[in-house]
Amino acid sequence: MKDSSDNVDNPDWLGAIRWTADGLVPAIAQDAATGDILMMAWMNRESLRLTAEEGHAVYWSRSRGKLWRKGETSGHQQVVKDIRLDCDEDVILLKVEQKGGIACHTGRRSCFYRTLKEGRWTSVEPVIKDPDAIYGGN
Repeated sequence: MKDSSDNVDNPDWLGAIRWTADGLVPAIAQDAATGDILMMAWMNRESLRLTAEEGHAVYWSRSRGKLWRKGETSGHQQVVKDIRLDCDEDVILLKVEQKGGIACHTGRRSCFYRTLKEGRWTSVEPVIKDPDAIYGGN
């Protein structure tokens, strides 16, 4: 995805985004080939700028209070093919190539692996790889 430096260095494109009061914007990762929604995470200005510069998804971890390069621990990087902004200018869509086929920390392809059936959340996608094998369980 690596954007040209002229586009990335120009701060106007970041200024067009309607950031939350905390300086964040929700970002949806979508499989560029299939259209499947893989996950949602938060981005701040720096993470979005780095994503555009590096061509790999970089998010902001609210729980850790720091940048989070997708795949830094698991190896399941997201190569960014396209970055889009919605009509309200308050949601980012990343079209990605998901390395390793796993986007979710539970070891599944997508974080959206549960569906509502008869008043209950039911898992409908299998675990591809045990999370302990990915992250080194205790």
